[in-house]
Amino acid sequence: MPEAASPRRAHVVGAGIAGLSAALRLSAEGFQVTLYEAAAQAGGRCRSYVDAKLERSIDNGNHMLLAANTAALAFIAEIGAADRLTQPARAAFPFLDLATGESWTVVPGAGAIPWWIFSAKARIPGSGVSDYLATWKLAVASETATVADCLDDRGPLWERFWVPLTVAALNTHPREASARLLWLVVRESFAKGADACRPYVARRGLSDVFVDPALESLRARGGAVAFGRRLRGLAFEGDRVAGLDFGETRIAVAPGEPVVLALPPAVTGELLPDLEVPRDSRPIVNAHLRLPAGARPARALAPELPILGLVGGAADWLFLRDDVVSLTVSAAEDLAERPSEEIAALMWRDTARALGLDPAGRPVSRIIKEKRATLAQTPAALRLRPGPRTRWANLALAGDWTDTGYPATIESAVRSGAAAAALLARP
Repeated sequence: MPEAASPRRAHVVGAGIAGLSAALRLSAEGFQVTLYEAAAQAGGRCRSYVDAKLERSIDNGNHMLLAANTAALAFIAEIGAADRLTQPARAAFPFLDLATGESWTVVPGAGAIPWWIFSAKARIPGSGVSDYLATWKLAVASETATVADCLDDRGPLWERFWVPLTVAALNTHPREASARLLWLVVRESFAKGADACRPYVARRGLSDVFVDPALESLRARGGAVAFGRRLRGLAFEGDRVAGLDFGETRIAVAPGEPVVLALPPAVTGELLPDLEVPRDSRPIVNAHLRLPAGARPARALAPELPILGLVGGAADWLFLRDDVVSLTVSAAEDLAERPSEEIAALMWRDTARALGLDPAGRPVSRIIKEKRATLAQTPAALRLRPGPRTRWANLALAGDWTDTGYPATIESAVRSGAAAAALLARP
């Protein structure tokens, strides 16, 4: 009997969510995939680790998915990790104004028509019906319009809904953020009703949901992962990539073997200097505080969704897992420049107010500054997002910053990896 043909090799550089997505898609197409990663672990900005100072496992950033994130949820289901997400019974987003003490819960209506805005009890405190009806301006916004160009930047709805939503989804303040991109978020979630807005968070951590099971799935399909491999350069022959230069190690790329670069935009721009990439970015600051022994929060958070949106303070969102409070500040240009000790004090102040704890407590803390967390999702920067295709026949790009049509989030990362793999698997 003739010997079976060996599977074609494929090379994916970068083991963040985009790279993992591309590697899994290529392996599903029958390729024998090698995944290369410069760090000692996979996941990029979406991973967990045991922090020696806190003596707890923490995520390097906080993430929440919505049911509208169909690609990300399909990715999680494919790797067998769907049960590792919380399963809330309904879409409900609790908020607290730290300055006034007012609290409310945003509960999207069941259908696409937002009848709930006609109920004063359902609306955000201080807002009126006309405030919500102005949302249509986002739908007809020009390519250059910002969120602030379309919506009234005064009043409760701006501070209590549009600012939190924009910075959470786009990591850019609404005075700079693309109105068109925010409209996509609204169209795919709130405009479709509660079923599209149901929120999910990782029960035990991001690596447990996204990373570890993805690596297990890849290896089960015959794939390999090489850590400590920082790509220094690419070798080209004609219209294709012919080699990967990792410094002491060089990998030959045979004809017909696809290569996916799933790297940050600045790194990609250095490797492909003729490629224009978006270089303007925005930081995210995450704080992890281990509650003092015996501290019992006076405010209870729902066990199926232990989060709280915050306005009127320094933090945007508060997550609670066991005895660790994790807070996120998006679009944190000013905060990221402050000393970690000062940030920790601000985060504990917000935590104590939010959960009814002793403000004089001194919790152990870990501050993580992602100074280039995402591209700046401004109209100007978005025009620089490249698609997956390059001028080399066997090379494609992936990353949440590429042009997926979605904000630079986990959803965009998963979509970008799938798009790059599809382009190369069936040219």
